[in-house]
Amino acid sequence: MHKNSTKTIDEALQNFSEDWVDLNRKYLLGMEHLLSMRDVEVDTSAKTEVFREDKIRLFHYEPLAEQTCKVPVLICYALVNRYYMMDLQSDRSLIGNLLRGGLDIYIIDWGYPTKMDQFLTMEDYIQGYLGNCVDHVRAETGHDQINLLGVCQGGTFSTIYTAMNPDKIKNLVCMVSPIDFRSHDGLLNIWAQDLDVDSLVDTYGVIPGSFMNYGFLMLKPFQLIIDKYVSMMDIMHNREALSNFVRMEKWIFDSPGQAGETIRKFIKDLYQGNKLVRGELEIGGERVSLADVTCPLLNIFGTKDHLVPPECSRPLADLVGSEDTESMELPIGHIGMYVSSKSQKVLAPRIIEWCTEHSADAPDPSKPT
Repeated sequence: MHKNSTKTIDEALQNFSEDWVDLNRKYLLGMEHLLSMRDVEVDTSAKTEVFREDKIRLFHYEPLAEQTCKVPVLICYALVNRYYMMDLQSDRSLIGNLLRGGLDIYIIDWGYPTKMDQFLTMEDYIQGYLGNCVDHVRAETGHDQINLLGVCQGGTFSTIYTAMNPDKIKNLVCMVSPIDFRSHDGLLNIWAQDLDVDSLVDTYGVIPGSFMNYGFLMLKPFQLIIDKYVSMMDIMHNREALSNFVRMEKWIFDSPGQAGETIRKFIKDLYQGNKLVRGELEIGGERVSLADVTCPLLNIFGTKDHLVPPECSRPLADLVGSEDTESMELPIGHIGMYVSSKSQKVLAPRIIEWCTEHSADAPDPSKPT
């Protein structure tokens, strides 16, 4: 009995010693990788700037395949993060997959607001900048109507724009887009209900990106602040895996500030007032009705999304006036919508197929009518 106990202790010490040596080896190798890593490449798909207004830039991606969808797609990303999450790394790029599937893609870069932008409103962003980008794509391609793909907050903006300008949008695709803000399934929704956004905006003018970012991290503090850095130790020896980790960190902390008047209205009218669903939201003095969205709709959301719970997105199909709607639920989270293997294998092909099918009857602008 005593000998067996001694043997067990010896084996445990031996295993601990081996694990400790392995951990130190991974750590030292990882530090070599980090010290030699000057930067990581993100936003990998080639594109050209085709329009600029103030800090807003519109890019057109270079095609990677023969165009199969007759109508161009304009992507409207959220203001609160950078659009290149959709093109973070070449082997897991939603943009890249859409281009290889034959879509003609434009994307809006909202830039980084400064103090001089604090008075920009939702009207400026939606009917101004977004509207001008839509008009540029229409003019450049010759299409009276284009496809609009809105992501997260950009999906909210895109839905509002489509309701107010139904003659300019052929098809609407929304991804993880908050529409019905009454849900209490997510902490962000709960916190926003009691947020004194007036004091916040009156103090800062432009809400710092760091302030917004720390708030998002606190939604899941253990997973997003502690666990991921502990888990990093398991991949530090793998330069490629470590590079991908650093890419994600670069995106997370690349957080633009938020124009005060825009976030004031977004929080008060949507999160706190739920005015879009109630039909009470006004943009530039004009009442917005979701029933005025009559074009085909593809609504995509994740059932494990902690930032935009599915109950915030799911109701959209029943609220719009379109008779052609499709809801696509995926068992992934907010970030997984862009970089997960399921996103690459299922989501991109469905967007390509749906946009192509729903654009087939569009007139060819190169042929005289």
